[in-house]
Formats: sequence, structure tokens, C-alpha cells
Amino acid sequence: QVQLVESGGGLVQPGGSLRLSCTGSGFTLDYYHIGWFRQAPGKEREGVSCISSSRVSSSRVSTYYADSVKGRFTISRDDAENTVYLQMNSLKPEDTATYYCAADLPRDTTIQDMCVMLRGYAGRGTQVTVSS
Repeated sequence: QVQLVESGGGLVQPGGSLRLSCTGSGFTLDYYHIGWFRQAPGKEREGVSCISSSRVSSSRVSTYYADSVKGRFTISRDDAENTVYLQMNSLKPEDTATYYCAADLPRDTTIQDMCVMLRGYAGRGTQVTVSS
């Protein structure tokens, strides 16, 4: 069964950190651009960060960040582990949301379009709650 599985969510105090993981089951992530989206209760889903496929360029991957998370979140990929990470530092209450990872093929989108237009196949999500 082909699916994306998110993990690493939880409850954290403001200013704290979490690392989310996105693992591919049944397929290889390095062929895909991978993105992290989030959706808070009562709000629209938004793109948080996206990273390009390793197959596009073996020497360098490109990344995209929403303005709201620049300087605080870092996306990375470990193709040997078939996993993409989202390191989240200096968390704020407004970061509270369900976080989803998504995959899309490079032929179908750029990472900016993927994040802005929320393209790709998404997993079921992991809950992040930032509260004191």
C-alpha cells in the first residue's frame, strides 16, 4: 500500500521545538518533491515548507518556506532513510495545527507552486499543539 506517514507531533510549550518526520511506505521519496502543509481548526490549509526531489539535482536540493516560518523551521531529507524532516524551533501558539506531508512529481510542479497551491498526495497528518 502506497502512503505517506507523518510522525513527531505533540504538545510543546511556546519557544520549544519539535521534529516532524514523513516516511514513504510502498514508494521511494527521492523521486518526489515533498511538502509540509498545515491546517488549524477553522482555517484553510496552508503550505509551510517544500523541498525538491533529489533526482532533479544530486548535488543540491531547493527549499521553500512560508514567510510565517522562515528562520524557525528547517526542512531536510534523508533519502537513505526514505524520510523528510521538518525541524520546528521557536514554536508559537499560532503554529498549532495538524501537519501533513505531501508528495508530487517534479514533472507536475515546482516546489513553490506545490507549497502555494497545495499540490500533491498527502498523508493523514500529525497534530502539533503549542501551548503553555
